[in-house]
Amino acid sequence: MVTTVQAVLFDLDGTLVDTAPDLAAATNRLRALHGLEALDYAAIRPWVSHGGTALTRLALGLAPEASGFAEARRTLLELYQHDIARASGLFAGMRECLATLAHRGLPWGIVTNKPGWLTTPLLAALTFDTPAACVVCGDCTPWSKPHPAPLLHASRLIGRSPAECLYVGDAERDIQAARAAGMPVLVATWGYLGTDDRPQDWGADGLIGNPLDLLAWLDARQPPALGR
Repeated sequence: MVTTVQAVLFDLDGTLVDTAPDLAAATNRLRALHGLEALDYAAIRPWVSHGGTALTRLALGLAPEASGFAEARRTLLELYQHDIARASGLFAGMRECLATLAHRGLPWGIVTNKPGWLTTPLLAALTFDTPAACVVCGDCTPWSKPHPAPLLHASRLIGRSPAECLYVGDAERDIQAARAAGMPVLVATWGYLGTDDRPQDWGADGLIGNPLDLLAWLDARQPPALGR
């Protein structure tokens, strides 16, 4: 039985914000620097949730331990930072979802593996009618997801127990982190799932197909909040 949800935490890339267009553009600019042809957007999109290391591997076919990999990854992230919000934006329905959460008196926050030096300018370039109650980046704790530490840190910042925080993410590591933290968790299937991903086997409390499905999921499992 899921405890009454009193706060909602979101993964960033692929859950809250569609950052794939800008990350794909940076990936192809890195390839261009190495004399390689651009990859199709559809080939890059499923890798976005896996971060800069995965995108560098995809772009150049290098293993992380290979000579030049660290420099290539740094270049990729610098290219991305330069145009960090050129084509990125909230997923369809997310703005309404966040507004409804605020109306119901449910604070929301962000827990991402993205480092702060990229998260901060991205969020600053976007507009939120209700600001996040907490933002936990990949460098806010000594560990990243799937370790539970970032989610536990977020629950402390937001002033709720882990069991009272619902986490929403689009990668298996998100579900693993939430389970380890003792949080209920949903898979955002509108995110960057690959053809080999099987989110139905990840052990989440549910799968939702768009941000407004989150509200329906909450409605079905707990009494209305006072703000409704």
